[in-house]
Amino acid sequence: MEKARKREIVQQYKERKSAPGIFAVRCKPTDDVWVGVTRDLESQRNGTFFMLRQGSHTNKKMLAAWNAHGEDAFAYEPLEEIDAKDLTPYLLNAALKERELHWRKELNAGNVIG
Repeated sequence: MEKARKREIVQQYKERKSAPGIFAVRCKPTDDVWVGVTRDLESQRNGTFFMLRQGSHTNKKMLAAWNAHGEDAFAYEPLEEIDAKDLTPYLLNAALKERELHWRKELNAGNVIG
């Protein structure tokens, strides 16, 4: 790949807008649901599933379900995107925590972080 093209790709990656929000991970065979917060809904699936594949996820119940049922039994679902353009980092964290609690209660879900 040409150097100029590499620079262009890196620049596009740096300029992309991340979307903070709330997501769920579902295990279809057991109906277990785990809810978490993220600064980037698009890339969170990859990070969560990578840790599960490696056996290094902090949520031991989710990891046990992953090992028992496999990747095909799991689904990643963005639940809510938070508009952070007018929020300070403190207010964004507060909004994410509040909405995470709402969704955990709504779905009777556990926390993604074990």
